[in-house]
Amino acid sequence: MIDVYYWTTPNGHKVTMMLEEMGAKYRVLPVNIGKGAQFDPAFLKIAPNNRIPAIVDHKPMQAMPNSDPLTLFESGAILMYLADKSKKFLDRKNAYWRKEAIQWLFWQMGGLGPMAGQNHHFNLYAPEKIPYAMDRYKNETARLYGVMDHRLADREFLAGAYSIADMACYPWIVPHERQGMNLNDFPHLKRWFEAIKARPATIRAYDIVKSLNAPPTAPNDEASRILFGVKKAK
Repeated sequence: MIDVYYWTTPNGHKVTMMLEEMGAKYRVLPVNIGKGAQFDPAFLKIAPNNRIPAIVDHKPMQAMPNSDPLTLFESGAILMYLADKSKKFLDRKNAYWRKEAIQWLFWQMGGLGPMAGQNHHFNLYAPEKIPYAMDRYKNETARLYGVMDHRLADREFLAGAYSIADMACYPWIVPHERQGMNLNDFPHLKRWFEAIKARPATIRAYDIVKSLNAPPTAPNDEASRILFGVKKAK
């Protein structure tokens, strides 16, 4: 059994997508980040950066008898661990294919996620509308969409075969409209997006949202203080 400390964010969706693809037994433990649950001392023992997702694997791979459960935070690290444990979506035997998947996973972690996240912040949540910041991150999001579109022009998925790189990127494309992006401008990316959206594991992973109270589209003053450390502009 794997415990998943989760909230309905793109990074949270990555892990549930992978667990569903694996067919793993797991338990969702909601961490309501809009109410400050990520600062609970018990959670911080698992995720010291006070961010979701995190996991506790009660039967870790290659564990010694009576060994302690394995704890892990950071979504990219979790995806790599789960791929190695399941021997799926990150081929150990093909170094070239594995390298392709890992580099696109890191691309998401270092580029698409942070830039799209800043797009969300300055265009949707920031108490002050700063045109330079809004344009800066919208334009960078568009550039990254273009990188993906070019990559997918001659292959079905980012590493060729479906991998944890695709699972990492997909949740950050789901809110494309909120990011000011039109998928019709990126036809290869759109084809990829629709293919992943239709996967049974993706559908099951996103169905989890229906059972939780998702964060509001526009955080209230208290949620903004908790999430961003900001106060409402006067």
